[in-house]
Amino acid sequence: MRKIHFISATTGAVLICALMFFGLNPASSYADAPKDVKIAYDAATQTLTVTITHKSAFPGFHHIKTVEIKKNNVVVSTTNYDTQPREVPFSYTYKVEAVPGDTLEATATCNLSGSLSASMTVPPKK
Repeated sequence: MRKIHFISATTGAVLICALMFFGLNPASSYADAPKDVKIAYDAATQTLTVTITHKSAFPGFHHIKTVEIKKNNVVVSTTNYDTQPREVPFSYTYKVEAVPGDTLEATATCNLSGSLSASMTVPPKK
């Protein structure tokens, strides 16, 4: 009696390797770092607005985990999140006391893969 093979040995090996890769490293199959981070500072209200572009089909599972704010290279705020808004891009606001010439930086970190930062110098008052 002759055996019938439904797939070739090469195809089987490729499938097994792919399954092992995605099984051992599942984040690589569906996670991505933030695509864009923009920041704007309102001196009148002492508010920093961080606008993040990070698409997620399951924002409770794959989301921006942390937003870290630095002023002049010193961490002044770290906020943790368990989910993110469904609409993209989305914004978070933070109270930050700053004066003209201060450097502000925001870093958004995905809970599964990567981070992205944006920085600015507070402009002089007009």
